[in-house]
Amino acid sequence: MSAQRDYPRGSLDEDETLLDARARGEDFGCVPVDPAEGAALRFLATAVRAKAVVEIGTGVGVSGLWLLRGMTPDGVLTSIDIEPEHQRSARVGFLEAGYSSSRLRLINGTALDVLPRLADGAYDLIFVDAVFMEYPRYLIESIRLLRPGGVVALSGALPGEELDELAGHPDHQAVREVQRMCREDAALVLWPLPLGTGLLIAAKALPSAAPAQLSRR
Repeated sequence: MSAQRDYPRGSLDEDETLLDARARGEDFGCVPVDPAEGAALRFLATAVRAKAVVEIGTGVGVSGLWLLRGMTPDGVLTSIDIEPEHQRSARVGFLEAGYSSSRLRLINGTALDVLPRLADGAYDLIFVDAVFMEYPRYLIESIRLLRPGGVVALSGALPGEELDELAGHPDHQAVREVQRMCREDAALVLWPLPLGTGLLIAAKALPSAAPAQLSRR
């Protein structure tokens, strides 16, 4: 019985590449996704056969490495971050892991300035791990960017101790708002995944199953 309980956690052990990236994150004061959350990202990228992925919040590349491991061999990761030093470190890690520069599109800038320039319906998966206050706007942009059947995963957007500690703060209000938006949009299929800080996952329904679109309030 204990072996069965231990198996899922043991299967998430990180290799040297991921451990090195995680150590760089500690040097920069970043808090990367934990191994369970990373494995979920790899699973999602594999399940949707992700060829085009957007990551909002590069950090030092831990989540990006998990995403790349699940993407198709010719897939391109578009990763956005406002911190150039973080992205430089992430790029080094990606290249050392064997991913060619042709698979990396690292954009230094504010996500809300960058996302409107990306093509409608051109992406398979979007991962958000950034400023909570901007999550509602990230969701609206994500739905525009995703193809039907594509998936957006928002880190830290589930109820829990970390979110409860923000009660009354604008960040808390923004996360509650993005939860409401997901619940009320008939064009989204939700999957709350309580791993790590919690992943709120929403798939963009196929047209025949999507009678309504997200209201741009």
